[in-house]
Amino acid sequence: MIVDGKQTRPIWLDADQKTVKVIDQRQLPHRFVVADLTSVDAVIHAIREMFVRGAPLIGVTGAYGVMIAAMKGDAAGDGPAFIRQECLRLKAARPTAVNLAWGVDRVLEKVMAAGTAADRIDVARNEAAAIAEEEAENCRRLGVHGADLITSVSREKNGATVNILTHCNAGWLACIEYGTATAPIYEAFNRGVDLHVWVDETRPLNQGARLTAWELGKHGVPHTVITDNAGGHLMQHGRVDMVIVGTDRSTHTGDVANKIGTYLKALAARDNGIPFYVALPSSTFDWTMTDGVKEIPIEERNPDEVRYIQGLADGRITRVLVPPESSPAADFAFDVTPARLVTGFVTERGVCGASEAEIHGLFPEF
Repeated sequence: MIVDGKQTRPIWLDADQKTVKVIDQRQLPHRFVVADLTSVDAVIHAIREMFVRGAPLIGVTGAYGVMIAAMKGDAAGDGPAFIRQECLRLKAARPTAVNLAWGVDRVLEKVMAAGTAADRIDVARNEAAAIAEEEAENCRRLGVHGADLITSVSREKNGATVNILTHCNAGWLACIEYGTATAPIYEAFNRGVDLHVWVDETRPLNQGARLTAWELGKHGVPHTVITDNAGGHLMQHGRVDMVIVGTDRSTHTGDVANKIGTYLKALAARDNGIPFYVALPSSTFDWTMTDGVKEIPIEERNPDEVRYIQGLADGRITRVLVPPESSPAADFAFDVTPARLVTGFVTERGVCGASEAEIHGLFPEF
C-alpha cells in the first residue's frame, strides 16, 4: 500500500537478504519505527509482543523465522534437528492464529527436503517470499469479491453513502497488502463508491483507533473512530449497512475466532438484520476443528494491557493507568462467533455461506 507516497509493506527483507525488517506496530500511529529481526528469539519476541499482528502477517513472519533458523543451523551442529526445534518454538509464540503454524510448517517441509545447509537457507527464503506474495494476491482477490457486495448495497441505496462497521485492524498492516476486512473497502473506494467506515477503537490495545484509522486516513477513506460499545446503538438507528471483520482462525464449519468483542458485534448485527461478513484468505481456515467455541485456543495476555492505555502526551508516547492500581484484570484476546451469526465468508475464491458444505464447495481440495 502507499504511505505518504511510498510503497510500504509491514514486513520485507533487507538488501542483505538476511535481515527481516518489520514495522513496529506498537508505535503507530504516532511513530513509524522499523525493527530488524536477525534471530529466532527476535522473531518470537516480535510476534508475542505484537510488533507484528494479524493472522496472515504472523504466518509470513513465522515463515521468515524458519529462514533465520536455517541460517543459524550450521553453527548449531545438527542443522535439521536445530531447525525443527526452532520451528516448535516459533509455532508456540501465539496460540490462536492458525496461520503461524501453517506458515512455519510449509517452509519447514521444503527445508527438510533440501540437500545442503546453503540449499536449506535458499529454499526457506524463497518459500517465505512465495507465501508473502500469495497472501498479498489472495487479499487482493478477496477484496474484489467483497467490493461487489459493497457495490450492491450502494446500488440499493441509489448511490447514498454505504456505512460499514469493522472491528480491530484487519488491514494491510495485519497482512501483506490490502488487508482482509479492509480489502473490499479499499477496492470499493477505488471504484468510486461513496462509503464511510465506523472504526471500533478495539480495546485493550486499540488496534482499530491506532491502526485501522491510520491506514484509512493514509488512503483517504472517510471514517469515524467510535467506542467499542457504540456499534449496537448505530445499528439500531440504521447507521450501519454491513459489518466486515477479519479472523485469526475460522473452522471449516464456519465458526470464527477474532479480536475480543467481535461476537457482540455479530449478535447486534443479527438482532438488527444487518449482514455480518468475515473476510479471510484460505490459509486462515482450520481444516481440522469443527467446534470453534470448544476447540479454538483463546489467548490470554498480560493484564497490564487492560490496566494501562497508550497514547501521545506532550509529544511523547506514554502509558496511563486507568483502574485502581490494586484491581486485578483479565485480558482475553479473542472470542468466537458461531457460524449461525455469520452471513458469509469473503475469500480469494468468492463469497460463501458459513457452513461446512459451502466452505468446502469453494475449497474442495480440503
